[in-house]
Amino acid sequence: MIQWVSLGTGPRPVPQPVSTPLVWATAFAGAMALVAVLNALVGTDRPGLALTALSLLSALLGVYARFTAAPGTAALCWLFLNGFAIPPAGVLTWANPRDTFWLVCLLTAALTGTALARLLQARAAYRRLTTSVLPRPQEPGDWPGDM
Repeated sequence: MIQWVSLGTGPRPVPQPVSTPLVWATAFAGAMALVAVLNALVGTDRPGLALTALSLLSALLGVYARFTAAPGTAALCWLFLNGFAIPPAGVLTWANPRDTFWLVCLLTAALTGTALARLLQARAAYRRLTTSVLPRPQEPGDWPGDM
């Protein structure tokens, strides 16, 4: 049986993303808390503010997640946005142009956060990895005193 193992023993140049179930659990809890706070402070009559806040949450979670976690993160944030941030609270509805736009916004935010994190991590890893420049061995010169 062949088992793949990492040969490097030092620190990895690019950090590993957080597991997808952990990102989704955080999206669930974070979206629930965020919508509850927004409903208590502002009310359910301003879904644009809730969309903005949940988009920021999606982007923040995208920074630590894999690309495959983005659709689930967007869907969980949309469920709380649609179910509890707009009246009637607790009822899922589908208004085609509005909900499609909301899903696209949340998915774009999650993907943008992930892409931005990967670019910044790759840039930082590139700067950390330097090529070692060995000094050239000196060749003996033509004269006895030259080295």
